[in-house]
Amino acid sequence: MLFLKLTFESLRFAWQALKSNLLRTVLSLLGVTIGIFSIIGVYTMVDSLEANIKNSLSSIGDKTIYVDKFPWQFGDGEYPWWKYFNRPRPKYSEYKYLKENLEHASAVTIMDWSIAQIKFESNSFNSLVQGITYDFNLISEVPVISGRYFTPTEIESGRNVTVLGAEISESLFGDEDPIGKQVKIKGENFTVIGLQEKKGKQLVDVGGNPDQKAYVPFVKHKRMFSSGNLYGMIQVQAFDTDEKMVNLESEIRGKMRTLRGLRPLEEDNFALNRPDAAANFLTTIFGSIRTGGFVIGLFSLLIGGFGIANIMFVSVKERTNIIGIQKSLGAKNFFILFQFLFEAIFLCLLGGLFGLILVYFVSFIDLGSLDIVLSSSNIMFGLIISSIIGIVAGLIPASQAAKMDPVIAIRAK
Repeated sequence: MLFLKLTFESLRFAWQALKSNLLRTVLSLLGVTIGIFSIIGVYTMVDSLEANIKNSLSSIGDKTIYVDKFPWQFGDGEYPWWKYFNRPRPKYSEYKYLKENLEHASAVTIMDWSIAQIKFESNSFNSLVQGITYDFNLISEVPVISGRYFTPTEIESGRNVTVLGAEISESLFGDEDPIGKQVKIKGENFTVIGLQEKKGKQLVDVGGNPDQKAYVPFVKHKRMFSSGNLYGMIQVQAFDTDEKMVNLESEIRGKMRTLRGLRPLEEDNFALNRPDAAANFLTTIFGSIRTGGFVIGLFSLLIGGFGIANIMFVSVKERTNIIGIQKSLGAKNFFILFQFLFEAIFLCLLGGLFGLILVYFVSFIDLGSLDIVLSSSNIMFGLIISSIIGIVAGLIPASQAAKMDPVIAIRAK
């Protein structure tokens, strides 16, 4: 009860002091407001950008390994493409072997893609036509909202069936249901068996925008675009744990080396690529941006902190007589200390709150596919930083007030 009374009393004193010097209070708030706006604004933008990109990366599969001829490279450094150019591309037979023999894989698929024009009557759409096998939808999202996904028989025999993206369907059929209709892909008739849910525009479309994709059986795709040469990119998904992901990578490397007859000292003539490597690289980049934003905002906070410390020294000077009266009536040193310290914290929290409100209003700005979200963690971080600045700015003035001699303080004018 004593703590609550002291808190209420300190809050009342702080509010009266701030209200009686409104212009001084507003000017003191500006530094903290701008600092918090800078820091939390950068954090919010970076978090939103990172979430958007990682969501795009998740569309190409979580805990997956891509077997291809070219390794992915992130960051600086020379990329010796000539070293990888003559490597053989993964074959359909290698995909079948891995699918049947991998113990640590939950799903295995092979895919390839080409650009082609899809036609329906007088309408046409330039689409990314992707050849896939049956397990593709176990690794990557294929949200069919109308019709159905492929059957194993359709995939294995390479039938002329397709699952269309939302934009393709809108361009070719308008509001009509495309299921069961015939479209032409590279001069051949394909039956539309499925329609994907519209994903909308993404900031980064890894692997292509699914709204503009047409999926067809892998074997049929290779007959149309590669003269029946069954090569592509193999995608393998691990089970849920990171340990199984490491085991899977070792298992794939061993089996691919065996399949290709590589000697122990020969280097791999294939690459094992992991999307989580891209996510880790992005996390490093975004971490640097956050640090830069924090440093920039910190300068504003320091200026605001000095301003608030100055205000608190003035406030102590103005209320010296009152401090003497309070102490003569029995007020303890910690009560005087807490009173002024709370006033500094309250002032900083108020400035921080205004900064957060500005960030919140900025989140309503339309930036196309980038959805800005002010998270609760960033709100808490902003309030904590504001409180720390308040404690640092108010500690010395509050200590000075708490140590005053009541007799001398009462006589002060």
